[in-house]
Amino acid sequence: MKHPDLYRGEEVVVLGLAKSGVQVAKVLHERGAVVTVNDKKEREQSPEASELETLGISVICGGHPEGLIHPGIKLVVKNPGIPYSVPPVQKALELGIEVVTEVEVAYRLCAAPMIGITGSNGKTTTTTWVGQMLDAAGMKPIVAGNIGTPLCQAAQEATEGNWMVVELSSFQLKGTESFRPKIGCLLNVAETHLDYHGDMKDYVDSKAKIFANQLDSDTAVLNWDDPVCRELVPYVKAELLPFSMTEELVQGVFVSPSYVPDVEDDLERVILYRNSAGQEIEIAPVESISLLGRFNVGNALAASAIAIAAGADPAGLSAVLKSFRGVEHRLEYVADKNGAAYYNNSKATNSKATMMALTSLRRPVVLIAGGLDRGSDYLELLPVLSGRVKGLVALGETKDKLVNVAKLAGLNAVVSVDNGESAAAVLEQAVREASALAEEGDIVLLSPACASWDMFTSYEERGRIFKEAVHNL
Repeated sequence: MKHPDLYRGEEVVVLGLAKSGVQVAKVLHERGAVVTVNDKKEREQSPEASELETLGISVICGGHPEGLIHPGIKLVVKNPGIPYSVPPVQKALELGIEVVTEVEVAYRLCAAPMIGITGSNGKTTTTTWVGQMLDAAGMKPIVAGNIGTPLCQAAQEATEGNWMVVELSSFQLKGTESFRPKIGCLLNVAETHLDYHGDMKDYVDSKAKIFANQLDSDTAVLNWDDPVCRELVPYVKAELLPFSMTEELVQGVFVSPSYVPDVEDDLERVILYRNSAGQEIEIAPVESISLLGRFNVGNALAASAIAIAAGADPAGLSAVLKSFRGVEHRLEYVADKNGAAYYNNSKATNSKATMMALTSLRRPVVLIAGGLDRGSDYLELLPVLSGRVKGLVALGETKDKLVNVAKLAGLNAVVSVDNGESAAAVLEQAVREASALAEEGDIVLLSPACASWDMFTSYEERGRIFKEAVHNL
C-alpha cells in the first residue's frame, strides 16, 4: 500500500451511502481514520448503515445536519454523482477542506500502477477488453471502479505486481487532485452530462484530468480522430501513444488502409502498431474483431494501444480481439423473433452512442428510444434516422422530441408510448409496438440516446427489462 497511514487519526466525512461510499468508509476506517458517513436518504432507505455502525463508523441519515462540516475535518469524500452545489460540499470548499471522489483515495493507497480509461462512449467495453488482454499476457490485471471490484477495495488488495485497470467517469475525475495513472486513455468526447457539469468546458476539463498529473515517464493514449482529444495534445506531458481509424500514424495504433469517414466499403483492413523507431507490427485483421461496428474497431485500437503501453506483445493481442464477446447492454444480441433480430444497447445514454450503433448495422432498423430529458433537441440524429431507420418507437420524457425528429427525417412508422402503470409496462409495450413494425430480416434495437433515470434506476435495469420483454414475445 502506497500511503497506509495517510489518514490515521484524521476526521473524514464520506457523503453518500452508495457502493463506493460504503467501501471507502470501510477502507479509511481500517486505516485509522475517524469516519462519519452522511446520506440524505432516510434511515429505512439505507440498509448499509447498520453494517457500517457495527464496524464503529458513525452514520447520519435523513439530511445534512449543521456542524457536519467543520474546520477539524481533514477530507470530504463525495459520491461522484453528488453535485458540488450541495451545502456540505459548499461548506467544505469555503473552509478549504479537500473534496475528492473515491478515485483519489484509492490512488493514494494503491501500490499497483493504474490504467485510467475515460471517454463519453466505449469506456466499459475498452476497460473490459484491456483486462482480458493483460490477463492473457500474464500481467495480473485487476479490473475495478465502475465495473468489477469497488476501487478502494481493489486498491488495498493490489500489489506492485498487479495492474489496476479502471473505468473512470467525468464525475469521478472532477473530484481528483493528485491522481496520476501510469497509462491514461481518453477515448472520445461528446456533449453529455451538461446537467451536472453546466457547460462543455467543465466536462472537457474533468475528462482532461486523466492526463493532468502525468509525467514524461507515463503514457497518454488518445483518439487522434476526435478533435477535442487532439486539442489536448499540447497540454499532455506524458509520452503520447495515439490511435486512429482515419489516419496512418507516425507512431501509434491505426487501421490500414484508413477508413474514410461516413463512407462504407468492403476493403480488407488490418490493425497495425508502429513504434518510435518506425517498425510496424501487425496486430490483427479488422474483420477478425468479434464485435459489431466501426466504433468497436476504435475501442479495439484503444485497448491494443493501452495493452502495448503496459508491456504486452502487440503480436499476441489478436486472440483476445477475436474471442472477446462484449459487455452486457452494449449492442448485445438478445434473440431472433419472427425473423427479426433484437439487440440491447441500453448503455447508449447520449445521441452519439445511438448514432454509432445505428451506423454499425446493415439491415433495416426499428428503433426504440427515449428517456431522461437533459435539454437536447436530438436533431443530430436526423442523418442516421433518415438513412437507416424504418420505424421509431419513442418513450420517456423525450418521446415528443424524438417523434418530431423522426417525422423531420421522413419516417412514416412512428409510435409514441404513453406513460403506463409502471416503467416496465411502458417498455414492454414499446417492445410489442416495435415487434409489430418489424419484418423478417429487420433489427429491433433498444438504443435510447438518453439516460434512464426518468423511468428506471439505471440503464442496466432498463436493458434487463427489455431483454425479458423480448423473450416474452
